[in-house]
Amino acid sequence: MRVLIISPTQTGIGGIAQHVQGLTNFLKINNHDVDVISSENTFTLPMKGLKNPSFMISAFLKTKFKKGHDIVHAHNLPSALPMKHASGKKILTLHGVYSKQIDVLYGKTTSNISTSYEKNALTWADAITVVSKESYDYYTKLGFKVSLVPNAIDIALLPKKKERLYDKQIIFAGRLSKEKGISDLLEVSKNLPKDIHLLILGSGPEEEKIRQVTKLYSNIHLMGHVEKERTISLIGGSDILIQPSLVEGISSTLLEAMACKTPIITTNVGGNNELLENNKSGIMIEPNSPQKILEKLIELLSDKQKSINLSEEAFNKVQKYDWSHVGKLYLNIYESLL
Repeated sequence: MRVLIISPTQTGIGGIAQHVQGLTNFLKINNHDVDVISSENTFTLPMKGLKNPSFMISAFLKTKFKKGHDIVHAHNLPSALPMKHASGKKILTLHGVYSKQIDVLYGKTTSNISTSYEKNALTWADAITVVSKESYDYYTKLGFKVSLVPNAIDIALLPKKKERLYDKQIIFAGRLSKEKGISDLLEVSKNLPKDIHLLILGSGPEEEKIRQVTKLYSNIHLMGHVEKERTISLIGGSDILIQPSLVEGISSTLLEAMACKTPIITTNVGGNNELLENNKSGIMIEPNSPQKILEKLIELLSDKQKSINLSEEAFNKVQKYDWSHVGKLYLNIYESLL
């Protein structure tokens, strides 16, 4: 089978990038031919608000020269237009509710425009998949036939090394963008006890705000983009992973923390509810609650047995999110289209 994957991003620690990496690897291991069009090999304008539109146009032009694919698999709405004009059966995967993400990032006006585009784009696909139950419910209510295929990781391939830089070490890993709850992360940073060190991994539009905080607080460390293998090692070596997202699908970072047996404090939004159960496999709080995050992480750092219980339960739950299982769900959809 020849598969063309179209994605706004293919590298880095972001959820879509990791999903595309995992799917590509799974398909190749199972002897399928895979081509990828992404911002890493296609012209884009590296400016806020212009990267995705420029990717749509350049990827659309690039698909003109990509022929002979059985399946064209697009990820998120910016990839839908290139998918529409590519040759092959078309599948569109949505990594969250796109219009809600746009609302958080750019406001109601832009969100309303994206909602109109979203409804049109969904009609261009022969099959639609989503990574979380929240998204499944949302798009099903709009009248679309949707399949739920969760995000996944290669558990067996995760690095076993654990890297600890400080005696008390907590970590955030992800895109440094508004929807990831960076404002709350900054509030936590400003009130964090001096003996607790916060590692912040990733890059994005909110990076400069974090950089300014690191100049004032010696226990806050902005590490920028870190290669995947070391990211996993740092997650594994940390006492707690915090993720104060405002919107979320099925987060690869949470899956990796679960597989590393690193306790998690995250928000009660989107796919997080599907992955974790409050006080059983993770700590769940309401979004926009930085003081609560602070209270819970201090509490968890002082309760080793609770940390162990949470991480063991999360490790058991993450097993069904391995690519060996999830990849077959995609193959079943591909084969049903051919």
